[in-house]
Amino acid sequence: MSLGTILIIILILLLIGALPSWGHSRSWGYAPSGGLGLVLVIVIILVLLGRI
Repeated sequence: MSLGTILIIILILLLIGALPSWGHSRSWGYAPSGGLGLVLVIVIILVLLGRI
């Protein structure tokens, strides 16, 4: 596994954990999942461009 693949897997798991449907994150709203989603998109673009 490359570093990019590991980063994508970790970010996807964090994104799922930050969704407001879970009890611990219900009061956070969509801000954490939106921020993690943006980071995930950036990492995917960097992996596709071969920078990571």
